[in-house]
Amino acid sequence: MYEILSLFFEAKRCMAQSMLKTWSLIMMTVFFSVSLGSGCVAGAVKQETELDLSDTGLTNIPNFVLTQTELLELDLSHNALSGALPGEIRQLRELQVLDASHNQMTGVPAEIGQLHELQRLDLSYNQLTGLPLELGNLQALVFLDLRGNDISFQDLKLIQSALTETEILFDEL
Repeated sequence: MYEILSLFFEAKRCMAQSMLKTWSLIMMTVFFSVSLGSGCVAGAVKQETELDLSDTGLTNIPNFVLTQTELLELDLSHNALSGALPGEIRQLRELQVLDASHNQMTGVPAEIGQLHELQRLDLSYNQLTGLPLELGNLQALVFLDLRGNDISFQDLKLIQSALTETEILFDEL
């Protein structure tokens, strides 16, 4: 009986956390839209340095996320993102950590190579088959996770040769 009650309360806690994340995302989107719609400039909106949108059911990245130029960490993991990350990701020039793992993404834009502060990039468990060679521009990158994708061996070798100091995780062929 104790185990059943424990499982029940754990399930309720997880559901509450998920609902809170979804509600926070909705409120941030509404606040940002209202702020811009009422004549406030984007700079007047408080910018956070960390944004956790993991496990919120996203199918695309909300536009306001790509205007948060002070972001240092962005977690988009465990959603339903498909297609490629938008090229506007280049606007997040201060970004140090990007986790887009466990989605259904099929591409990474060349613009990701403009994120010169990026240190950790997790693209694991998507549907990627190729990578832009511009990943080789990320000289601050210390960790790159590509597991669970079907990355072309040629792309992987070129990126490995450019990022000699980066720990790269991938599935062995």
